[in-house]
Amino acid sequence: MSAHTLAAPARSEIVVKKSRFRAQARAVGTPAQALAWLGEVVDRDATHNCWAYRIGGSYRFSDDGEPGGTAGRPILSALDGQGIDQAMVVVTRWYGGINLGAGGLVRAYGGAAAECLRTASRRPLVDSIEAELACDFAMAGAVHAILAAVGAEKLAESFDEHGLRLRLRLPTAMYAVVGERLRDASRGAATLKTSEMPSP
Repeated sequence: MSAHTLAAPARSEIVVKKSRFRAQARAVGTPAQALAWLGEVVDRDATHNCWAYRIGGSYRFSDDGEPGGTAGRPILSALDGQGIDQAMVVVTRWYGGINLGAGGLVRAYGGAAAECLRTASRRPLVDSIEAELACDFAMAGAVHAILAAVGAEKLAESFDEHGLRLRLRLPTAMYAVVGERLRDASRGAATLKTSEMPSP
């Protein structure tokens, strides 16, 4: 299963034996970004704020006072089980007065996280590269068609006396293909350059 990340923040709630569980999820690119977001969404009035993130081979989770292994790990399992990477889930619990037991906690925290992720919009994780493209005005239509065909994202666009300048993000695997198509379409007049080396 190819990895996905979240396209937008997501949120859902479940109630289990009068305890309320609110799951919130969002894409995160670094551990520092994950912990900064955690600081924003933690509810100090809640009983527990349990969480997990997965960023490639890096992961962390916290039971935040729940019995060991009953909250953070089930949340991480929900991320991994749905093939979600570069994302974090925080599940906040308000205790309802009825003990759930270890098995009940695992099901509640894992279930809250899984439900939130199941309903979240997601996008595939694709290695991408940023590049600068230059071409004359007459080529603009053909260039935009080439870029649309490979799923390139336009980051910036400007014009000067030589023509059109674009800053792009495109799938790393398509970098050489785009360069080839531009050369063919412009007889070598359009240029595609990157400051990063594309991955092999």
